[in-house]
Order: sequence, then C-alpha cells, then structure tokens
Amino acid sequence: MLIAAAVSVVLATTSVALPGDPPVGMDYLAFDAVNHRVWIPAGNTGNIDVLDVVTGKLTTLGGFPTRPSSRPNRPPMGPSSATVGAGKVWVGNRGDNTVCAFDGRSLEKQRCIQLAVMPDGVQYVAATDELWITTPADQSLVIVGVKTAALSHLKLDGDPEGYAVDEARGVFYTNLEDKDRTLAIDLKTRKVLSSWTPGCGKEGPRGLALDGARRLLLVACTDGAVSLDLAHDGKVVGRIKTGAGVDNLEYAAQARRLYIASGADGMLTVADVADGGAIKSVAQVATATGARNPILDGAGTLYVEDSAGGRLIVVRPK
Repeated sequence: MLIAAAVSVVLATTSVALPGDPPVGMDYLAFDAVNHRVWIPAGNTGNIDVLDVVTGKLTTLGGFPTRPSSRPNRPPMGPSSATVGAGKVWVGNRGDNTVCAFDGRSLEKQRCIQLAVMPDGVQYVAATDELWITTPADQSLVIVGVKTAALSHLKLDGDPEGYAVDEARGVFYTNLEDKDRTLAIDLKTRKVLSSWTPGCGKEGPRGLALDGARRLLLVACTDGAVSLDLAHDGKVVGRIKTGAGVDNLEYAAQARRLYIASGADGMLTVADVADGGAIKSVAQVATATGARNPILDGAGTLYVEDSAGGRLIVVRPK
C-alpha cells in the first residue's frame, strides 16, 4: 500500500526472504557501492547474507558464533553490524565480540580482531584508516587501526548509539542514548568538540545521517527525526513526527530525501529536507510491524529490515 503526499514520489514494494526460519535478527546493514551488494548480518542465524542488487543473487556466509541474548524473550545474538571501506567489509559479531574483515569482491573471510566488549555499530573512517566501534556496554568507543589492529578506548559519559562521520572536516558523530545528547568528536585528537540536545526525550536519540554540504546532522528519535544545524552550534532546525519504533534512518544527500521506518505502525515515511533543515513528509509506504532500519543502494532502491518476517522489504521507485 502506498499513501502518497507528492505526485513525484511513487514507490512499489517486494521482498527478499532470508535463510533460516523467522525471526532473523538484523541491526546495521551496509551497502558496498563498488560491488553492488547489500551486506546483511543476520544475528541469531549465525549467517552473513550478501545480496547482489544487480542480479538478485543471495549468498550466505554461515557458521558464525552466536550466544544467548542478555535480554529475555530475544533470539540469540550473532553477526549484527557491517561497514565498507578500502575494498573490505568489516562485520561486528555480538556472539563472540569480534570484528572480522571480508574481501569485498570474493567474499573471502580474512582476519578477525578480538574485542573485550560487545560491538554495536561499526564505522570505517577513511581519513584515519580506522574502525570506530560503538560499545554501549561499557559506555565507550573502541577505535581499531586497520593496518596495525591497535586498539584504543574513548570513554564517554553515556551509552553511544548511532554514528556518522564527516571525513572532510575530521569529525565523528554519535549519540548518548541514555542522556538525550548528540556528540561531535575530533577524529585525530579524539576529544569531544560539542555536545547538543536533540530533544528526543527519555527514549533518547538513535541513528544519525549527515548532510555535509549543508551542514545538517539528521538524528533519529524513536518517534521521528530532528535536524541539527552544525553551522549554528547544533541548533534544532527541523523536526518530523512518525509512528514509534524508529531506530536507524537513511538519507540520500544529493536528493535531500530522508527515509524513516517506524516499526510500531509498520510505515516507511519519505521526507524532503529543506536548505534550512525543515523536514516535510512527502509519502508513506506500508511495510510490516517491527520493520525498521532502511538502507539505500546506488540505484535508489531501499531495503527495510523485517526481522520478525525473516526478510528484507524492498521499496523501489517506479
């Protein structure tokens, strides 16, 4: 079902079933633009599923460690996050606290780096050739040198959640979910440059996306999103309300289009972001209850996690 608020936004949905019986736990996906693949760490199945978006072929890399969830009535934890950089794809695994490299073309598994704490989000930073890993279990960021595998910890005063990086300006962004704050951190000195309050409320901020050209930082709240003006000390300049259950969000900077999936009502909101940061809904697409964390490929097709259904919901422009 499509509920359109603008004639120019026309979308159609299909789906891709993932191996293993539902549910299939998913969190952070990644798109490899060079090899045209969506990487899908599939949690409780112990799989990493890799979807070729050109051919539609789904390849499963299996046999990765899992372990019981620390939260009741949740499926086991396993591969959960991916990031792409320098010809490799790095996948974080909550099942054994590792981050492993894979060749982006051959899919061959390469070396793994053992962490002392469970990884959450993983972001490759080209400017420093490092992995910046959010580790909310000990309220820190773990920073890994890709060539040296040297580990360092940046202690924070809250639970980091979400990430975005401005390579040109040398800044890493993350949220403190339990403090309703968004941080800007210098990539080289690793010092907190700024701390802002996005006003997400007690549930806190979640995912992040950056519009570097217009100096806007888009912050996911559990019921929508806000935009912060980085040129004016993180001032809130836009806000949109959606249904509840929002986690990560996706943004196409060139098109100035924001995608927000709310799991509580099973809706994907498509919004335009104005020059000044105002956010306006232009369409809504029905997905599924619990569906969240959309990601774009290079052709403008969107993939939305439906963990309960064990699939990706594919939203294509017509």
